[in-house]
Amino acid sequence: MTRIHDLPRPGDPALREPARAPGGATSVRPTPAEIALGPTIGVLGVQGDVSEHAAALERAGARAVWVRRPEDLDAVDGLVLPGGESTTLRRLLDYEGLLDAIRRRGSEGMPVFGTCAGAILLATEVTGAPVPHLSLVPMTVARNAYGRQRESFAADIDVAGLEGGPLHAVFIRAPVIEDVGEGVRVLAREGGEIVLAESERALVATFHPELTPDDRLHRRFVAKVRAARSA
Repeated sequence: MTRIHDLPRPGDPALREPARAPGGATSVRPTPAEIALGPTIGVLGVQGDVSEHAAALERAGARAVWVRRPEDLDAVDGLVLPGGESTTLRRLLDYEGLLDAIRRRGSEGMPVFGTCAGAILLATEVTGAPVPHLSLVPMTVARNAYGRQRESFAADIDVAGLEGGPLHAVFIRAPVIEDVGEGVRVLAREGGEIVLAESERALVATFHPELTPDDRLHRRFVAKVRAARSA
């Protein structure tokens, strides 16, 4: 386990390096033409590590765009909801008119990828909160399950069906998934708690995959968006 002060910070050049594939080889970056042909995936651009998610998506073969207004959703095939502070994110989504727009697109089948606070936004039930937010993924999430900022950490987790060995996961004031509903599959646990899950159109992580150079989860989401678009 690694404490959070030993990790690279957002904007660190190390985060821009391509992921290391199994055996130590550097994964191949897509060409501009490949990105142009790939799906367009939005990153909610109101709070959190937006640039880091966008860079990871483009390394994974997608075209990444920022989403700040409801009309921005019209141009995307999928959406990433980054970490941040879930209460603040909810207020910003309400203020910009994005909450209803994201809920509508998600209910119509747009794939979504929520990380940390993004996972809280997607849940149908949030422990300790009076009401859920987007209610797009049938699961129960508990906020700040690991305590305060100083209790943040990083750990290697085994992910079901993910080739290439354990995934290095960064947990910052992370929530946990307490329970999942019908159609949601648990992919990974840390300390017995669910930290990664997916459904046909959603991927949910309670950690920050954008803060490491390992792009495998972003590639998994890009593949999910491709499948939804072709369907």
